[in-house]
Amino acid sequence: MLAAVVVVVVAVGLMAAVPNEVTGHAVAVPGGATARSREDGGSPVRELATNPLLGEGVVLSPVTCDLPELGQSGARLEAYYHALTGCLGQAWRPALERAGEPVIDVKVSVTLPKVSACGSAPSREEAVAYYCGGDTTIYAPTEWMMSDAGAKRARHLATIAHEYGHHVQRESGILDAAAERMSSSQPSDPADQAVVRRIELQANCFGALFLAVAAGRGSIGRATANAAVADYGRADDSGDHGTRDHQIAWAKAGYSGAGPVACNTWSAPEDQVS
Repeated sequence: MLAAVVVVVVAVGLMAAVPNEVTGHAVAVPGGATARSREDGGSPVRELATNPLLGEGVVLSPVTCDLPELGQSGARLEAYYHALTGCLGQAWRPALERAGEPVIDVKVSVTLPKVSACGSAPSREEAVAYYCGGDTTIYAPTEWMMSDAGAKRARHLATIAHEYGHHVQRESGILDAAAERMSSSQPSDPADQAVVRRIELQANCFGALFLAVAAGRGSIGRATANAAVADYGRADDSGDHGTRDHQIAWAKAGYSGAGPVACNTWSAPEDQVS
């Protein structure tokens, strides 16, 4: 997975400064209250280590994903991603509801917009896919994804599951809380990079947590799920994503299936998120 480029976006009005992570597989939100309340009163909790989503007893629901054949055309790839994000939503919904936090469907696009709710799109050198919290969309351009992942289903699964992990962070209020810790407009600011590493490592863990509840069911065989988790360890050391060892370590923590509590990068010591 490619290294991240981190930008702090300052929005107008009541909008807060929030991280806009452009990675080999993720981008997050510009704007303040990024997760909207449900009609039943659920609302995001702007907390990190103590976020309700990361509490004991919060678990994902086992899911059987019936995915279409992975194809190389935009239409085939979009159909695959739509089915996959539907499975991700089924798995994560009980956890978010148990935490009393919003559940908003994510959209997926295999075309690259010049401008989205997160501003200008990253370059191909900066990302292979990204999540925009401003319009709750995973952008996974066909050409970029096929160039990076080709016919390797495990890599597609790992990438989209990571992206959806950012969506979960948005819905739970974690991204907003993380934004409040960020103060520099410089992508290389050490303090802000330390925050982004915790964001990205948690997204790896969230992605693998989904793989744990989908493995051996439907279209996601155990061997494919194992390969997808291993894919989180293929990146080089990164100031934004952490060392390769930590990237795979947090993915393995999620694959234990213990629940989001296993993904609490915010309470982890510095030497586990470097």
